[in-house]
Amino acid sequence: IAATQPSTDWHLKENAREHHTSKFSSEELIVRRGQAFTITFNGAERPEQNLIFIAETGPKPSKATKTLATFDISSTVSKEGWSAVVQSSSSSSVSISISSPHNAVIGRYRLSVQSGSSSPQSLGTFVLLFNPWSSGDDVFMPNTAECEEYVLEEFGIIFAGNKNHISSFGWNFGQFQGDILNICLAIMDRSLYYRQDPITDVSHRHDPRYLGRVLSAMVNANDDQGVVLGNWSGKYEGGKNPTSWTGSGEILQSWKKSGFKPVKYGQCWVFAAVLTTVLRCLGIPTRTITNFSSAHDADGNLRVDEFYDADGNHLERGADSVWNFHVWNESWFIRNDLGPSYSGWQVLDATPQEESGGIYQCGPASRHAIKEGEVELDYDGPFVFAEVNADCMYWNYDSATGKKTLIFSKSTEIGASISTKAVGRDARVDVTRDYKYEEGSAKEREIFKKARKKLGLEDKFDPTAPKQEEVEQKPDISGKFKVAGSLEVGKDLNLLLVLENLQSDAKTVNVNMTAWSTLYTRRRVNQIWKDSLSVTLAPKEEKQFPVKIKYPEYQQQLTTDKTIQVTALCHVKDGIQVLVKRNITLDNPAIDIQVLGEAKVNKEVVVEVAFTNPINEEVKDCVLQVEGSDLLQGILELRIPPLKASEKSSTKFKLIPSEVGPKHLLVNFFCDKFADIKTFKMVNVIN
Repeated sequence: IAATQPSTDWHLKENAREHHTSKFSSEELIVRRGQAFTITFNGAERPEQNLIFIAETGPKPSKATKTLATFDISSTVSKEGWSAVVQSSSSSSVSISISSPHNAVIGRYRLSVQSGSSSPQSLGTFVLLFNPWSSGDDVFMPNTAECEEYVLEEFGIIFAGNKNHISSFGWNFGQFQGDILNICLAIMDRSLYYRQDPITDVSHRHDPRYLGRVLSAMVNANDDQGVVLGNWSGKYEGGKNPTSWTGSGEILQSWKKSGFKPVKYGQCWVFAAVLTTVLRCLGIPTRTITNFSSAHDADGNLRVDEFYDADGNHLERGADSVWNFHVWNESWFIRNDLGPSYSGWQVLDATPQEESGGIYQCGPASRHAIKEGEVELDYDGPFVFAEVNADCMYWNYDSATGKKTLIFSKSTEIGASISTKAVGRDARVDVTRDYKYEEGSAKEREIFKKARKKLGLEDKFDPTAPKQEEVEQKPDISGKFKVAGSLEVGKDLNLLLVLENLQSDAKTVNVNMTAWSTLYTRRRVNQIWKDSLSVTLAPKEEKQFPVKIKYPEYQQQLTTDKTIQVTALCHVKDGIQVLVKRNITLDNPAIDIQVLGEAKVNKEVVVEVAFTNPINEEVKDCVLQVEGSDLLQGILELRIPPLKASEKSSTKFKLIPSEVGPKHLLVNFFCDKFADIKTFKMVNVIN
């Protein structure tokens, strides 16, 4: 090789097109494993003679750990290792097609070339990613529309609210924007696994199962100064309220800019969305999943205990809880460790709830194993199984005597309307049947018993043979809360308490009612209202009692989750207590986006956002935040003047789209009376 440093043409455009990496905005070659890429370099004489290539990654590359490969020119692509095939050559340059194995370690590689006995010359660096388009890869996804959605799509919809009232909001994953790939590579190099043993850690980076688990730990700040710090207190001083984020980019950039200090604050959907960004960026097909009425079974007995006092107040006793919803991830890869039937979607959960192997990480748990009650299979089966399947026990607790009495138990409460975004469209798909057999069916109970048996729990609590204090008596009355009217922030909340006498003799009932503002985890924050009533129900009679909670009563107490728990504890004379409860999620008022004119690449287009103040008082401190991959850089923040009662505001701003195709604009509006009113709009950008 001549003394001059060889200059390398990485054929960035052509290689990116072949490798589905065109969306990255990088001057560095980014390719996928198990597939050939072409480079041309000059500065070589009769170059195809005895050239040896060296590809290496990690701190101490070696052949033993598969982090170092040396390979010479061959006539065909190697089935096993790395290979180089000459495409064409001239007197001064040579084009080489380089292939990596299907199970290569992913990450940033250094590539050099050596001729004869001279010392190796550096050709530069490239990044190697997982390849879901390639049938030999552990993450191979045969359906290309699913590859487009779960790897290449930068917009997502996350479902929230509660099972009676599912709401949704958009999220900008932004995995191809700016510096996100470099930040994702940095996350891997800051994990506890890497710090303890960098050489072994890097050698495991061929395995999506390993990386999924490591990254589920790194996305939360617990243990390892990871990306996002969780906060479920209802008080978010010193950071951003978890409901205010609209994308992962701002979070990942902040983490890097601060010198890798955890970003404040996240709750479950933030952890899940950031993990989606990181895994899609690295090439592992990933989506967010929302589970409604999600159990957090802290003691591993597949049941959740909830305690109430005589007034119907929900007590913070015990570590178990039921969340209105919880968001986790599914990633797609094969499970060589478990066998073919357990391949496909795997559950990962980056929200720090329980330790696994001494740190806050969860998964991958095979979704098929969860459905079949195979809770002993790696990883964290019992916790995930309980999230969708635990039985609920409701107790009355007397703090004076310490006595607890079972009010009732329910086996159909947990794990409802498990939801994810549809492929290629902005709709909800229900995947509950992929997690469990039909609720209440014999098969579902059989699987539940199978799981308990595997965990050695048959004797501790068997729903078919309860202990004395767990004998469930038949109630004399039944009750429910019905919603009467709209559920909107700024409006009065109108409910009906419906009580029905199930017996053929009259019943006297004393009812204690409370309403609390809560977080989406149902943690109580402020008491809003309480009332009591006495009623006599004639035989088989049904009566309705209107409950009205006025906006001024709840306005100051409401959390940004906009959730209220209403309970009525009914003390039936000479009978057992009946607990009636309902978790209510209020909707924000609407906000409207209009794109004025056609959106064209590199041309200005005007967008108008309109909001009408729905309440009888002025709202102030109004801010509009806008983001959207390929529509604008970073986040646009606009201050809006105060709005009088019923006044409409209209705000215009300009976008300059940078890419063709369907793009999503995300808007978040907040002011002193309304937190985080979110909407999104699809903008079809043309040439």
